[in-house]
Amino acid sequence: MSWNLSGTYFESCSCEVPCPCTVSLDLGADLDYCRIVLAFNIASGDVDGVDVGGVGTALVGDAPKVMSDGGWRLGLFIDDSASDEQAEALTQVFSGALGGPPAALAPLLGEFLGVARAPIEFDEHGRTHAVKIGDGVDIEVEDIVSFGSEGDKPAQLVNIFHPVSTTLTIARAKRANVNAFGIEYTGRGGFSNSEFAWAG
Repeated sequence: MSWNLSGTYFESCSCEVPCPCTVSLDLGADLDYCRIVLAFNIASGDVDGVDVGGVGTALVGDAPKVMSDGGWRLGLFIDDSASDEQAEALTQVFSGALGGPPAALAPLLGEFLGVARAPIEFDEHGRTHAVKIGDGVDIEVEDIVSFGSEGDKPAQLVNIFHPVSTTLTIARAKRANVNAFGIEYTGRGGFSNSEFAWAG
């Protein structure tokens, strides 16, 4: 079964800026845990003939202080406007069952918390990225431009291990309130990627 997804990506986490867990999964989080929302604004995509373009998704996670220790708890949100066929196709992709980048996280997963359908509203413009998911997730992160730098190019992490990209833009939370799948946090840090492209 072949598939591909492309769009924009951003995340929020419970760590300070920049999140040490994203720098490297074997660095300890700022707190005794790392809680995250990984938001995928899918512009176009196909999963074995099922068109999934325009369907928003997000993973909500809770991991131990050292994320490389595994035992992550993850829940998946899929926009409630998606058809059952689209939701099933995206569940297969994000679970890692169809290979590709999501499968890289599979060895770290301890518990899958299920799939929830909810309205997902993205609002992205310039360096600001926001998502609201039902009553459980309300996030806005802003890409950081380093003080004293010329122009408006934001700061980035490069040469990292991350399922979305080896380069991510560093962001800070303007607001990040999460209470979903039994996972609750107020976020501080974040990252974004102006484009992501996955295939399996």
